[in-house]
Amino acid sequence: METTNKFNLFLPGIASESNNNLSLVAVDLREETTLVGHYIAKSQQVTLQAEQFYNTKDFNSCSEIINRFKEDHSIENVAKIAVAVPGPVIRGRSEPARLSWKIDAEIIKDETNVGEVYLINDLEASAYGLQNVAEEHFVTIHDSGNATPGNVAVLSPGEGLGEAALFWDGHCLRPFATEGGHCEFSPRTNDEVEFYSFLQKIYGIVSWESVLSTGGLFNVYRFLRDVKQQKQPDWLTKEIEAGNFTQAIIKGALENKDRICTMTIDTFLVFLAREANSLVLKMKATGGLFLTGDIPVMLEQFITNTKFYKNFIISDKMENILEDIPIYLVKDKKTILNGAALYAAFYQE
Repeated sequence: METTNKFNLFLPGIASESNNNLSLVAVDLREETTLVGHYIAKSQQVTLQAEQFYNTKDFNSCSEIINRFKEDHSIENVAKIAVAVPGPVIRGRSEPARLSWKIDAEIIKDETNVGEVYLINDLEASAYGLQNVAEEHFVTIHDSGNATPGNVAVLSPGEGLGEAALFWDGHCLRPFATEGGHCEFSPRTNDEVEFYSFLQKIYGIVSWESVLSTGGLFNVYRFLRDVKQQKQPDWLTKEIEAGNFTQAIIKGALENKDRICTMTIDTFLVFLAREANSLVLKMKATGGLFLTGDIPVMLEQFITNTKFYKNFIISDKMENILEDIPIYLVKDKKTILNGAALYAAFYQE
């Protein structure tokens, strides 16, 4: 995983000989499909040896997935495991809302016979993974040329809404997880008040994840369809019935096929810019904003135009700070898996 990227992270064990030539397993655990990778840590890097996707719902535990992967690839003598989970990690345990089973590092140790097992929030893992993203996989959305080194924010809408940050200690960046995606959504305009009321009847408490995720994208769409009376075209009805809504609505907007497609994506981008603004201000992320995840990559053509940036810098008093924040789209789809491997290999001395 060599790269020219100089994203300098705090990894206290990176120079330790005890972390050289280690065999590691990293897991990007998700509701539908889980990705597992086998890595070797050597020369202060982690190198992917094998990877495989598994249908998460075919298994009764994370340990089952790991053991199947080891068996499928004849992997022995694994020294460490890191599992990136879509939820908060407390004392080595996690109960992700979108999974049907709990995850416990101690239980995984026992069931896999591996001595060191780490659980890490998936967006925290993604923040670690930024270190190994090749320069060609960073797309610059905005760079004023006047950025100040400092904290970094990571925003990732996908199956859920992931938010993380990296604290700048003056020498290195130190990733940490947040659960900011579950903060309450707040409307700004009269139309958004209507949208909020629409979602409140469904969810009770309306979080930003209900707006900025694959489910959130559909929420925006059905509000425009059901409340604002925008017509649903026949071709899109077929795509929705086939379970292809996200890809279809974005493709429809890219091709300017129907008004409701364009309105849905334009509305979603305004909300994405606003939450990006809030996260950057809360973290005072003068070091930059990084957009990751499946949805931003699919929306690249829209995010790189000026509309996203113009909405991002709207503020009551902080536009002068927001104008200087560098913004990047990350197109590497393995930041979570690679970051989990880096964490397992080099976080401990």
